[in-house]
Amino acid sequence: MENNMKAFVFDQYGTTENLNYKDIPIPGLKDNEVLIKVHSVSVNAGDIHFLHGTPCPIRLLSGIFKPHINILGHDLSGTITSMGSKVTGFEVGDSVFGAVPINFNGSFAEYVKVPSSYISKKPENMSFEDAASIPIAAMTALQAIRKNVKPDSDKRVLIYGASGGVGSFAVQIAKALDCKVTAVCSTRNVESAKKLGAEHVIDYKKESVFKRDEKYDLVFAANGDNSIFSYKKLLDKNGVYVTAGGSSKQMTQAMILGRFIFSNKMSFLGLKPNSKDLEYLSSLHKEGKLVPVIDKVFARDQLPDAVKHFEEGKACGKVVIDFTLQAETQAEEQSENTTKPQAENVIEKHIETQTENLTETTSKNQDENIIKNEVTNSQA
Repeated sequence: MENNMKAFVFDQYGTTENLNYKDIPIPGLKDNEVLIKVHSVSVNAGDIHFLHGTPCPIRLLSGIFKPHINILGHDLSGTITSMGSKVTGFEVGDSVFGAVPINFNGSFAEYVKVPSSYISKKPENMSFEDAASIPIAAMTALQAIRKNVKPDSDKRVLIYGASGGVGSFAVQIAKALDCKVTAVCSTRNVESAKKLGAEHVIDYKKESVFKRDEKYDLVFAANGDNSIFSYKKLLDKNGVYVTAGGSSKQMTQAMILGRFIFSNKMSFLGLKPNSKDLEYLSSLHKEGKLVPVIDKVFARDQLPDAVKHFEEGKACGKVVIDFTLQAETQAEEQSENTTKPQAENVIEKHIETQTENLTETTSKNQDENIIKNEVTNSQA
């Protein structure tokens, strides 16, 4: 293997113009780490915060005046190329997906190193693009909801920002846990939220959820610029408010004032990536209960454009970068299919595919059971 790789590096806090694609050394491994050749990555709110160096607590981790963690990217899918001596459960050549610790240089590079506990094997029926869209956003949604509801509990859950990467997963995970889901999103994403399983959808451009009388057992603010003070009135007597992102103002309020305002009814989610949760999400995906909603797939050399597209806040679902694509190749593929599906059509396509996979699996299991019964009867 060569000693160097290409990566999108930023040496100063600022905008996407600071992202420079250049040669740097391939990172060395500790005993518990794996090196992954990156296939696809996706953009998360954390990437924007690290790029700008805001809110202030980010700089305590990344560097006060200039970033020493200077490669973005916290999601990934790819192939293991080498492993530390204490890594078990994986082999070189395995297709995997997972997350990058926030104190590591990220996945916006040809290669990335991660602890083996942060990844899982990629199921064969899951594309690299889908796999790259899942880790941070879906684990965030899972950990926020699972902690506060029990399966079959019939809890009333409000998801604010239901059309974003985290929110679109949150709707589906809450449904998988048998919750009654109310989604809040903009006009153009109402139908998408319904197709993902929300029983009620509130268009915040036409109606304010804060002026309604409904109360909820769990309010999950996946994004948005609302003051945390406004969410308290939405909670039932024993309701809980969880935030996992939003604007810098919202994050700062939650970190500093949250406990004083909500007491034990508020939590600021600290994501804990782990293989077990990734395996659970894989099982939901296989059952057709978790559909990655991908707004757009960018080529590798368009990565700064992808980050900017995400930052503008117009994406419905996840923004993915395929490191195996170059802009010219992608342009040729798009010219062959000028009617590129929008996110809601992607939802329908994925649901159909997952339903077909589930039907095939069920049919196969039924056939196997019939054969087993026939063999048993003949032996009897």
